[in-house]
Amino acid sequence: MSNIAVQIACAETWDSIPSEEDITYWIDAVLPESQKDSEICVRIVEADESQQLNNQYRSKDKPTNVLSFPSELPDEIDLPLLGDIVICAAVVEQEAQEQGKSLESHWAHMVIHGTLHLLGYDHIEEHEAEEMESLETQIMLTLGYPPPYQV
Repeated sequence: MSNIAVQIACAETWDSIPSEEDITYWIDAVLPESQKDSEICVRIVEADESQQLNNQYRSKDKPTNVLSFPSELPDEIDLPLLGDIVICAAVVEQEAQEQGKSLESHWAHMVIHGTLHLLGYDHIEEHEAEEMESLETQIMLTLGYPPPYQV
């Protein structure tokens, strides 16, 4: 089982934040068997921190749902550190409402999406997006959630 640290950096109490057990379950559904001992930090933040990070690392001056920061350890350091995922609770809640999705389903999708980024998947190019979205859909369906890209 992976080693997941969940940090909740929200001043407000967000009823929509899933449990550490749920987050770990969703991450474990993504990780290949060879990476089940990976270490991942999931940080749940407010909109201002999300906006600051999105602006600093992606030059987009607005909060976003999920950011992923893959570990960039030198080859000679053999640690199972996969990276960090930052999720904005307010954006996830707003998107779920706007898209008519359950909060649980949307949280699961954001954790799965972020974990796939840590594994090297991306959606910048169309063929990459198709591959990543297909994997996300497959994982979501396996976990009993609806397809994430049907609104």
